[in-house]
Amino acid sequence: MSTVIEQPVEARLVAAAPRMPQIPATLHYDPRDPFAVRMTFPAQATLEGVEVCWTFARDLLAAGLQGPAGDGDVRARPYGYDRTVLEFHAPEGTAVIHVHSAEVRRFLEATSALVPQGLEHLQFDLDRDLAELMGDAR
Repeated sequence: MSTVIEQPVEARLVAAAPRMPQIPATLHYDPRDPFAVRMTFPAQATLEGVEVCWTFARDLLAAGLQGPAGDGDVRARPYGYDRTVLEFHAPEGTAVIHVHSAEVRRFLEATSALVPQGLEHLQFDLDRDLAELMGDAR
């Protein structure tokens, strides 16, 4: 049985208006996909009215606590001592949110206790995965 970590975080949407509304978000980590984390926003927090989930590298989230990280659809960087900025780039536009760095650190510590960073590859059973692939090829 696999343990999945889910942690609600307080996120603030950065908009053109001076008000930064708080939106609910949840960070997820599943050791069956050990290099990735997901951040989910519920339907009521999105313009489309549907749940939105972004998947990105756990290393990107960790690096974003120290300095600018990412050059693709998801980017992260520190904002002062206590905030981390996450940018989500899509064809429809860009969403920029602030999260408490302490919440991100707590989440990353929990994921590292489950699967230490640098040892993610040990979560894979290559023999089993290859046998499944070969079985599907028949």
